[in-house]
Amino acid sequence: MRYPFTVAAASAAAAIALAVGCSGRPALIPNPDPNLRKASAQFAADAAVRHPYKAEAPKGGEAVARSQVGYSLDRLDLVNLSQEPWTDVEIWVNQKYVVHLPKVEPNTLKIIQFQMLFDAKGNYFPTNNNKVLVSKVEVLKDGKMFDVPVRLGD
Repeated sequence: MRYPFTVAAASAAAAIALAVGCSGRPALIPNPDPNLRKASAQFAADAAVRHPYKAEAPKGGEAVARSQVGYSLDRLDLVNLSQEPWTDVEIWVNQKYVVHLPKVEPNTLKIIQFQMLFDAKGNYFPTNNNKVLVSKVEVLKDGKMFDVPVRLGD
């Protein structure tokens, strides 16, 4: 009879450790990009200085890129399909939520958790997806705003 109690206790301890160890992080698993391994508060502070949305930026047309939304994983995947690396870019979702990417190499997947995208009030992109969906993804690079095609991933 001791065995079930031990397994239950171990499971509970593991769940608590995961919850405590991940507080303040936007993802359970560390992001493959070291530049995106920040606490939520750091993403929010960075987004605050990038707001408001750059509506006055010249339009650059469609970026040679692709984005894919995974609602079950609460993430946006982004790939630069051009031959040139992007540096110092802002990814804007629905003209309201933003995250800064220092570098986006060609043909390299960038995983952007919804909890990395913040609005001007410090709220991250909703993870319940009942009312707010990703309708538009844009990249601000080289002073121009480019549209990124969006596809549903799951």
